[in-house]
Amino acid sequence: MRQYRVRGGNRIAGELCVGGAKNAVLPILAAVCLNESENIIHNCPPIADTFASIEILRRIGCKVELDGTVLKVDSSGELSPEIPDDIVCKMRSSILFMGAMLGRAGKVNIAMPGGCELGQRAIDLHIFGLQKMGARICIQDDKLYCEANELRGADIHLHIASVGATENLMLAAVRANGTTVIRNAAREPEIIDLAKFLTEMGAQIEGAGTGEITITGVRTLQKGPPHSIMPDRIVAGTYLVAAAMTGGCITLKNIHPPDLAPVIAKLREMGCIVHSGKHCVMLAAPTRLKALPRLVTEVHPGFPTDMQAQFVAALSIADGTSCVVETIFENRHAHAAELNHMGADIQVSDNEREFTIRGIESLAGEVVMAHDLRCGAALILAALAAKGETVVQGAHHIQRGYAQIEKDLRRLGADIVLE
Repeated sequence: MRQYRVRGGNRIAGELCVGGAKNAVLPILAAVCLNESENIIHNCPPIADTFASIEILRRIGCKVELDGTVLKVDSSGELSPEIPDDIVCKMRSSILFMGAMLGRAGKVNIAMPGGCELGQRAIDLHIFGLQKMGARICIQDDKLYCEANELRGADIHLHIASVGATENLMLAAVRANGTTVIRNAAREPEIIDLAKFLTEMGAQIEGAGTGEITITGVRTLQKGPPHSIMPDRIVAGTYLVAAAMTGGCITLKNIHPPDLAPVIAKLREMGCIVHSGKHCVMLAAPTRLKALPRLVTEVHPGFPTDMQAQFVAALSIADGTSCVVETIFENRHAHAAELNHMGADIQVSDNEREFTIRGIESLAGEVVMAHDLRCGAALILAALAAKGETVVQGAHHIQRGYAQIEKDLRRLGADIVLE
């Protein structure tokens, strides 16, 4: 098991370009199956989840070439409907191959997905929507056997604005017969990036980024122009918090500031000075951060759940008492116990959804465990601000979403190594 060794106390400062988004590249890597042609994708983040998706593509029959952050995928050959179980069990986004392969071949067999342990994260909405489009889905021994002689357009109302379900239904609908309307659709920026990629291949999609997406199915898709993955707003937010926690001053380039609006608003409320340009954000931290009376995670455009753990880490050394409420995942609290090992004063409610954080002057170095991706990010941030040396175990979780985070942070002044 690899780990990060961090010696705290250095200010995080300087300039950095942010790479492609994990949550955007993964649905697009499923979408390449749909056009039966060559796809060229730029700004692919070199993270573990990207590599896992590439391995799925290769094993079902696609030809794949990866050169740095440029990916070429030829999906013109016959593709196997069997999605490899050993990869699916590690990565939740592999479920997106269900919609893509139903749209491509009318058949797919896929295990129940794995990923970070954040609670139930049921896929009932995925199944519900695909069944409304005419798919027959049988669940046996934790595996989904899916078939559709012909997918049909349908009017689908999601009772939760699920990102994954919205993406899966979009992937299935682009080649379905008729028009599909997804109501209460997720509005995240990554949904817009997926829609852009699909429309470049000839899909007819309206309303991406709103609560209602209309997709008029087409019989075939074509080779689209090279597509560049949008910048990762969660990576950007994580590095802004790193500077905020260490009294630093940072400029992030190659980002879309409106995607960071809820994060920037909270950082300003905590005392940071933040200026936004067209494709950059500059942050200057105060001597000490201020507590937040209340921070609540919400679906986009609210505060992102993927930044909750990082803000809990920051608030653990803020001046005053903060309250953070997690509304998206019922099991996103593992970081609290690990931060308490470092001296933080965090109480988690009985339902494990609410954090009461009494800010302390400083954290202390400790050996801690990354239980999931964002938990790991939060612990690295805490280590940067802590006194002494911290060892963050479970590096594989962090590598799922951050491309060589240790190198980025060293460029910004951190004392961190991966070992």
